[in-house]
Amino acid sequence: MFKKILLIFLLLLIMGCEQKDNSTYAPIYSNSNKISKTTYILGIHPLHNPKRLFEVYQPLVDLINSKLDNVELKLEASRNYAAYDEKLFSGYFDFSLPNPYQTVKSLDHGYKVFGKMGDDKSFRGIILVRKDSGIKEISDLKGKVVSYPAPTALAATMMPQWYMYKHGIDISKDITNNYVGSQESSIMNVYLKKSDAASTWPPPWRAFIKERPEIAKEVEVKWTTEFLPNNGLVVKKDIPDKLLKEISDIFFNLHKTKIGLEILKPMELSKFEKADEATYKNVKEFLINFEKEVGNIRDER
Repeated sequence: MFKKILLIFLLLLIMGCEQKDNSTYAPIYSNSNKISKTTYILGIHPLHNPKRLFEVYQPLVDLINSKLDNVELKLEASRNYAAYDEKLFSGYFDFSLPNPYQTVKSLDHGYKVFGKMGDDKSFRGIILVRKDSGIKEISDLKGKVVSYPAPTALAATMMPQWYMYKHGIDISKDITNNYVGSQESSIMNVYLKKSDAASTWPPPWRAFIKERPEIAKEVEVKWTTEFLPNNGLVVKKDIPDKLLKEISDIFFNLHKTKIGLEILKPMELSKFEKADEATYKNVKEFLINFEKEVGNIRDER
């Protein structure tokens, strides 16, 4: 009897092992025919706060992705200029839209210029004051607080500081410089009387007028600087030429189509255009003169 029970136990054990082995080798099938895509990161410098930046630039990224095979762009915003600079100068972005100062600096960090925003005459600094501030002359800024987005914002910081310097203001002694992180914050600081004047540049100011007219009507543009070449388009040097050409063609032909014009409109831009390192010769000269006469550019990284 004991032998029969032992035999039955051994048979059950063998059958269990066979069932286990069979399940181990069962094939796994996939219903997905999707081909994995290579992702490249497009970084936009802090033209706007992150939420607004995605509203403005995601339609462009969606259009580009609709025209590429097995490749996709991913849009990435940065919380402020310091965070953006850290990513750009470490080679994190594959494609990027930096301001001209960052464009020039990126050339030492593995990037090359392939294009830029058009409308160079919009790339200038403007200095705002409240209409009830009593500030009439540039000399009235002495002893006052001036807000800016960030030390490395060329049009919205360095160019206004250069303008003030050329009109008799010692930037390091005569005024208090307050770097507040974004274009919108700079404008709001003067409206809220946290600063006596605010620096920005035309596109975010025009957008602000449309979005916050009740606030904008209390503020006015008091001074305007000269202009320089607009924001650049840069790419890492190891990006395939074929991909660069495909993406370049989309950028440079936006203004020729209805959908492209709709994408450009919230950017306050008429077109993107071809450019190279030589395009930014005047920017390099400006930066040299700025550091020689006004002071070293403060890198927040």
